[in-house]
Amino acid sequence: MRDAYHEELDALTEQLVEMTRLVNSAIGRASRALLDADLTLAESVIAADEAVNALRDDLDARAMDLLARQQPVASDLRTIVTSLRMSADLERMGDLARHVARVARRRYPESAVPAPLRGTVVEMSQVAERLVAKAGSVIASQDVEAALELESDDDEMDKLHRALFTALLDPASPHGVEAAIDVSQVGRFYERFADHAVSVAGRVVFLVTGRRAEHLAASS
Repeated sequence: MRDAYHEELDALTEQLVEMTRLVNSAIGRASRALLDADLTLAESVIAADEAVNALRDDLDARAMDLLARQQPVASDLRTIVTSLRMSADLERMGDLARHVARVARRRYPESAVPAPLRGTVVEMSQVAERLVAKAGSVIASQDVEAALELESDDDEMDKLHRALFTALLDPASPHGVEAAIDVSQVGRFYERFADHAVSVAGRVVFLVTGRRAEHLAASS
């Protein structure tokens, strides 16, 4: 009976890792759709978000069922509670990838990203993919040290986000109001995507140690 119970707990982790894979694919494909003005790809990202939502719903139902049937305590309770919170973070990351794809769809057949800003957006998309991939690895391995690294890894995204806004606010910017709105939205989507990846990693720290990531980092 206990073996079956712990298999159910392990299944929550497996579902979370699968969510990171889906979200990683979504942000990568949304970025390509954005930069290449690929309407078909953008539509596929928007439609595929339902798979992330379905996984979130299934995980949440499983977690609530475990809470009701097993009345877990200690580390098992932390596993279930943090799984619920991580699924919410990952579902939101899927939404943000969908938002990027919607910007691509809105501006089709043109690219929403002016040529001088493409390099920065490409870098932001690459950082986003690296962060969610690392978050998935951290969930699977429960590696606290790697989880704590995501906070500093996110500094690169913050730096790129600031650079993007600096370019948009330049009085000599030739991009126009419409492009400025699109790019500022996209920059915010990537920045929030990265923040949620950091949040997921922080929840793994809490799961393993019972302490919040910021407290653990401050004491180390």
